[in-house]
Amino acid sequence: MSRKNTVKRIFKYVSGYRACFVTSILCAVINVSAALYVPILVGRAIDCIVYRAVDLSSLIPVLFFAAVSALVSAAALHVMNELNNRLVYGVVRDIRNDAFAKLHRLPLSYLDANPSGTVLSRIIADVDQFADGLLMGSSQLLTGVMTILITIGFMFFMNPFIALIVVLVTPLSLFVARFISKSTYDLFTAQSLIRGEQTALIDEMVGNMKTVKAFSYEDDAVRRFDEINGRLKGASHKALFYSSLTNPSTRFVNAVVYALVAFFGTLTVLKGGMTVGILSSFLSYANQYTKPFNEISGVLTELQNALTCARRVFELMDEAEESPDEGAHDLCRRTGGGEKPAGILGSVSCDSVDFSYDKSKTLIRGLNLKVEPGEHVAIVGPTGCGKTTLINLLMRFYDPDRGSICVDGCDIAKVTRQSLRRSYGMVLQDTWLRHATIRDNILMGRDISEEEMIKAARDVHAHSFIRRLEKGYDTVIGEDGGSLSQGQKQLLCITRVMLSLPPMLILDEATSSIDTRTELKISDAFLKMMEGRTTFIVAHRLSTIRNADMILVMRDGNIIEQGKHEELLDKRGFYHELYNSQFA
Repeated sequence: MSRKNTVKRIFKYVSGYRACFVTSILCAVINVSAALYVPILVGRAIDCIVYRAVDLSSLIPVLFFAAVSALVSAAALHVMNELNNRLVYGVVRDIRNDAFAKLHRLPLSYLDANPSGTVLSRIIADVDQFADGLLMGSSQLLTGVMTILITIGFMFFMNPFIALIVVLVTPLSLFVARFISKSTYDLFTAQSLIRGEQTALIDEMVGNMKTVKAFSYEDDAVRRFDEINGRLKGASHKALFYSSLTNPSTRFVNAVVYALVAFFGTLTVLKGGMTVGILSSFLSYANQYTKPFNEISGVLTELQNALTCARRVFELMDEAEESPDEGAHDLCRRTGGGEKPAGILGSVSCDSVDFSYDKSKTLIRGLNLKVEPGEHVAIVGPTGCGKTTLINLLMRFYDPDRGSICVDGCDIAKVTRQSLRRSYGMVLQDTWLRHATIRDNILMGRDISEEEMIKAARDVHAHSFIRRLEKGYDTVIGEDGGSLSQGQKQLLCITRVMLSLPPMLILDEATSSIDTRTELKISDAFLKMMEGRTTFIVAHRLSTIRNADMILVMRDGNIIEQGKHEELLDKRGFYHELYNSQFA
């Protein structure tokens, strides 16, 4: 995205606060006009002293109006800053809301391919940098531009010849500032990219600190951080160094402008072309005129950084979204020749499904599957054979490249993702718990009685360890379960699903972190939970799937064997090898 397009996007957000923006400009005009009227009044006061031998009757009204002008300027500046704050942080809020909403519309393929730290950096750090630059730009840049324009008007009104000299020298300052700012844009872009890389590394290390310590990876992590931090230091140093050249360069040009005004102004006074008071006002305007260029040159550094950060956020917001649900209906089944919303039976079928994460390497080829309502289907196979990929396709986390998947005869590509995913209950190997009480993590906002919650916890043998916690069900646990063991966290997730009991279940290594004794204890609860519900079970421990209605044996993305436990053993094929590798 070019700078021009980035600026256009920013002004689209600013247009939502048009009243604030217009009023802020009006306040800037009042502030600058009142402030620049003071030098004229001061010049008149000087003339009263020089040419009228201190005429107090003329001097006091001039000083009074100068004081009033200063107060009006200060009041307008206060209102302008307040409006700018509302405008900037309103725009920042809208951008963050849109970016966060966009995050939920991105396909999982994007989130799988990009480190979470980089995404966090764009939504948090980059937006903060953008807010700082926009706030400084909206205040100093706006008043600076107004000061330049109004000062030129006053100077042309007092002496067009000297004003013309000032205007002719000014483009040199603008050329220097533009040249340097254009050169630093790429440097700030590199700085933002490295900052995102650093945030991704920090997020990865903090989120996996137990693994880091378990494998004594601390020194390697520090070395990786030092390397990225060193590159960030170099990029930041270059960006700030070259951008800081703007200020002294423009200051030099401004000093030349002031000297020219003083020189030609003095000659004009000596020739009687203007009074000493007017020359004093002119010198004050020359200083006021050049001052915004110094401020603007300082703001340019922040603005370049802000534009770079805004571009990174807008690039995230422009990423391709997952295919929309517009026109799709809720999950339904065919009744009487038409499609009507109804209770979900749970029949699932796959017809010639092809899929791959990397389109150059096919993972699943020509997958065909028919599951009747209420059947328990186990999916087994070596690592990387496509078990979890099949689950991703059933949940429509990914869409097939070819072929179709149907639930109750409805192609899931034609139903809303929300209705499809509400039809499944999932217990995964990776648990998901948030920073809240045990009760909140189990109920997840559902209106369920205390008795039902405790009964579900008893059924999965989670009640005993919950009761031993300091505050029982009201104990607050940290992010991702805090100090709970992996098995305890998995039991809480199973309890959560026990309370929802959707028409279809997906159990992906649901008891992988639970000891064998507890697993045997909760087997009855699992059987009760699965009763009458279509269930897909992904398991490596083949002892847990002996009673499945159908076992799918996958290898290299294909179902190579299919049948019940005893049937597959009698075939003495790949399933026989897998089973004997665990129990022989």
